[in-house]
Amino acid sequence: MSAVIYRTVDSPVGPLLLASSSDGLVRIAFACEGFDAVLHSLTGQSITEGTSPVLEDAATQLAEYFAGTRRDFDLPLSLAGHSFRRTVQRALRDIPYGGTRTYKEVAEAVGNPRAVRAVGTACATNPLPLVIPCHRVLRSDGGTGGYLGGADAKNLLLKLERQF
Repeated sequence: MSAVIYRTVDSPVGPLLLASSSDGLVRIAFACEGFDAVLHSLTGQSITEGTSPVLEDAATQLAEYFAGTRRDFDLPLSLAGHSFRRTVQRALRDIPYGGTRTYKEVAEAVGNPRAVRAVGTACATNPLPLVIPCHRVLRSDGGTGGYLGGADAKNLLLKLERQF
């Protein structure tokens, strides 16, 4: 059984829950997801509120990101899931700060141009939003599409990145 430590931080998009294991950051969650539900979803693991070097680094780097002084995150990540989702997560990390891609462009980038819906699902189930920037993915018609933190949060993040 792996131990998970969590804490919350304030941000311009509302409170965020950060959770880490000994392997790295495992989860960032928005308040609208329900922190109790998120913690409950980390089944099979010992869960404790507290802090760790990974959580402190994550909190610092997120604060720098929101202040416009950080464009890339340098954190150890502990990612689970099947290989397609991990491939999409790598492609999302390649979208430059302030840039956007469509779901179709991400599908093409991972070598499966017909997997547009699967890319959408990978974005919707991204365990580390912000660090893995799924907010930079838009619909083909230019619409923002869905987002774990809600449309307002996605628009705020895109505006923040354009500003800096």
